[in-house]
Amino acid sequence: MLSDEELLRFSRQILIPRFDIAGQQALKNARVVIVGSGGLGCPVALYLGSAGVGHLTLVDDDVIELPNLQRQIAFETAQIGESKAETLAARVLSINPAVSISVVNRRLDLEGFAQEVTGASLAMDCSDNFATRFALNRACVAAGVPLISGAAIRGEGQVSVYDSRNPESPCYHCLYPEQGNEDLTCSEAGVIAPLVGMIGSVQAMEAIKVLSGVGTPLVGRLLILDAWEMQWREMKLSRDSDCPVCSSK
Repeated sequence: MLSDEELLRFSRQILIPRFDIAGQQALKNARVVIVGSGGLGCPVALYLGSAGVGHLTLVDDDVIELPNLQRQIAFETAQIGESKAETLAARVLSINPAVSISVVNRRLDLEGFAQEVTGASLAMDCSDNFATRFALNRACVAAGVPLISGAAIRGEGQVSVYDSRNPESPCYHCLYPEQGNEDLTCSEAGVIAPLVGMIGSVQAMEAIKVLSGVGTPLVGRLLILDAWEMQWREMKLSRDSDCPVCSSK
């Protein structure tokens, strides 16, 4: 049950008729795995922690560097060289000390992701490389755990929700085959700072919708942002009946 302090802390959410105490309790009972503690992971973790998600697992093997500070809003200059995941965890706890946080300071493979998502309410893909995205997607499909994936580069971003519990939902592999994709990172192509905040905030909102059961998540829909023109587009996504990852599901 929610304590008196929690009722006060989250009162602005609880006041929303569609959300109410039931929605807040659902967040408190949830366990969310966030893969990546950079430009996307920072707003995702900060918003989900401050919104009252009960347990967060932060996965990132990287340390804070000077070029990160342009967009990774949880970090400070004095923290350069420190673990991103541990520093982000401390920042979330400074906002909401009641959150339970686990930190994984290493790069995970398929087996590692399978262990982390087992029993999770959902997973957040805030990574910056296809190998991680593909492995996380496979683990989520196998475990029946919803995956909310975001990406941002230059001035363009995208978000979608992949939920293998829904027989009509595609998985990440349905959209991006594992062969023929090459990583293009922010360090190579650049990214405008507010863009990752915008995409990360959308990811956090989708997570709250999935966890609370309020609203319509972006399942089967890819939301695309051109930040320079401030135009949002939506593409319908279909499940690939021959997908080697989710077709058996």
